[in-house]
Amino acid sequence: MKNLAILGVRGVPAHHGGFETFAEYLSKYLVEKDWRVTVYCQEEGHGPVYESNWLGVKRVHIPVAQAGPLGTIVFDFKSIIHSLKKSGVFLTLGYNTAIFNILYRIFGKNNVINMDGVEWKRRKWGHLAKVWFWINERFGCWFGNHLIADHPRIEDHLATRVSRRKITMIPYGGLHVEAADQSKLAALGLEADDYSIVIARAEPENSLLEIVQGFSRQPRGHKLVVLGNYSDGNAYHRAVKAAASGEVIFPGAIYDIDVVSALRFYARFYIHGHQVGGTNPSLVEALGAGNAVLAHDNPFNRWVADDGAEYFSGADGFSRLLEHLLDDEQQVDQMKRNSASQFNARFQWDSILEQYEALLLKHYPEGNA
Repeated sequence: MKNLAILGVRGVPAHHGGFETFAEYLSKYLVEKDWRVTVYCQEEGHGPVYESNWLGVKRVHIPVAQAGPLGTIVFDFKSIIHSLKKSGVFLTLGYNTAIFNILYRIFGKNNVINMDGVEWKRRKWGHLAKVWFWINERFGCWFGNHLIADHPRIEDHLATRVSRRKITMIPYGGLHVEAADQSKLAALGLEADDYSIVIARAEPENSLLEIVQGFSRQPRGHKLVVLGNYSDGNAYHRAVKAAASGEVIFPGAIYDIDVVSALRFYARFYIHGHQVGGTNPSLVEALGAGNAVLAHDNPFNRWVADDGAEYFSGADGFSRLLEHLLDDEQQVDQMKRNSASQFNARFQWDSILEQYEALLLKHYPEGNA
């Protein structure tokens, strides 16, 4: 039986983001393939490390007293120290604390790292954080036995650091939504096809302000649903809400998968404003729901959504695109078909998980089963 330890996530089942969702899918898939899978899980507070079983997956729970980014750093370090006694292959999701991965090199462990996006380019980070991420990206390239890029542009970027032979491109997968419970819309006062939706963290690089400004330039006879947490203590959050017309709805963050699936499935448009990153999970999930996609115009989004989406830049560009497409039934229907076709061709979980298992087997240490 093969052994795999997954590190770099908050834990399973998923409650926090794309990497957690991926870890959940991969761990369940490999357990069915007779792998022994261990996932390290971050817990708040004090206490001893303890273990639990979740659907055949061993979870190692590590309590951490520190909050925020410092807590993540402490958790990652403790996870690596604990995992050194394990055999098999290791999968690290993200490079944010890759400096600690030197321990795997020292102890002769085979560690595959999914390098995520170019984190140090994100506008949300201050100078010190950007330096930290830039340095750790280099450490990840050096200390990882093999690197995974989730997008061709990320692969190109990593190839400026290491040989392409050390990199494998495997995209992110998404849930294929072919039906959803329309009654979930009623609690938010919504009706099918009478709203569009954007699901993103409220950060400048995700174009939330431009989207809301563009939508609110004129009455639309249509609603815009903006999911996510918005705090009055955050200047950018206040600016987004201040720019909103009465047709913009801020329901907060919603984590119920059935509600989110229904909101996606019945939306007229899924709006994706991310300006940087690799294969974004939210965009993939929009394709999986057969959404007509309006996306920020950049190479990352164009590879994921391809020619089936329509693209915009800035508030004015978004406003014009929406005005052009909002009542074009034929074009919207064609965009939905294009999204479904793109999803089926490139982002099916079964294919992606098979690629991961093949790569992990390729880097599995001999005589270490």
